[in-house]
Amino acid sequence: MRAVISGVGHYLPEQKLTNRDLEKMVDTSDEWIVGRTGIRERRILEKGKGTSFMAVRAAKMLLDQKNLPADELDLILLATVTPDMPVPGAVSLVQKGLKARNAWGFDLNGGCSGFLYALASASQFIETGKYRKVLVIGADKMSSIIDYGDRNTCVIFGDAAGAVLLEGAEDCEEVGIMDFDLKMDGEGADFLHVRGGGSLHPASAESVRNKMHYVFQDGKAVFKRAVTEMTDISKTVLDRNRLSKEDIRFLLPHQANIRIIDAVSRKLGLTSEQVIVNIENYGNTTAATIPLAMSEAYEKKLLQKGDWLLLSAFGAGFTWGSLLMRWGMGEITGSGS
Repeated sequence: MRAVISGVGHYLPEQKLTNRDLEKMVDTSDEWIVGRTGIRERRILEKGKGTSFMAVRAAKMLLDQKNLPADELDLILLATVTPDMPVPGAVSLVQKGLKARNAWGFDLNGGCSGFLYALASASQFIETGKYRKVLVIGADKMSSIIDYGDRNTCVIFGDAAGAVLLEGAEDCEEVGIMDFDLKMDGEGADFLHVRGGGSLHPASAESVRNKMHYVFQDGKAVFKRAVTEMTDISKTVLDRNRLSKEDIRFLLPHQANIRIIDAVSRKLGLTSEQVIVNIENYGNTTAATIPLAMSEAYEKKLLQKGDWLLLSAFGAGFTWGSLLMRWGMGEITGSGS
């Protein structure tokens, strides 16, 4: 049995935060942001709503397109670094919102690699034959942990959710998740983190005063490792499966920075037509970037059955990985969202 993506969906908040808006908030400019990140605008979820709100709506889009009742789901994996609250897991709120009464699940914090970690994990539940339908969601409300006075981070991140449904298919169909490789290096924790809010530094007046609940990132250190690790692990997966750059229809990279995407694709020998990029419109939505890009590509009919897709990401931890799959979906059916 092989795990195949049989449905996709996404959700984007209506509110846009443009580079021009940021020029009024912090010492930056549209030219500076575009030149260094490739981002022109990002979406912001309104106050009073959490990550689960977006996750539910991305999943409902998928279920509507599939005409699939939520009570047919067996398992839900939610990749996020911004759960609604520490306890319970945000996935329980998603299950409640979907009325997926027969599904259990868990949150997975893999930073910007979270969706790849969750997708690879979910595929194992399918391949064992234990479960038939597994929902994998990547969702983050990054605006909730961003200091909008810090131009090194506030220009990068946005809010969004993306979802995919995994189902089983016989090996002879030659579609589905073929291989993956996932890595971690805990030494990277010093370069990308949120120090406050956990058991080490619980929330307090002091932690708030010291801005410990916001994202800190050493951009140069992250950039160098991201390019190296995403390139090397992608080459490893391709070589292991005896595939060349010409075999790959699309690279779906984590949308962190256009310079990282360009450097990785160039080192892999891929053309611009082989790389899916949407960072200009949404920024870095952390665990949501890859499923969001995948869902949009499917809507635009860019993905055809049998296409080889290479997914790759790098995030806090450090975490990174690459996943190789062969697209197996046909045309969109159902009412959509």
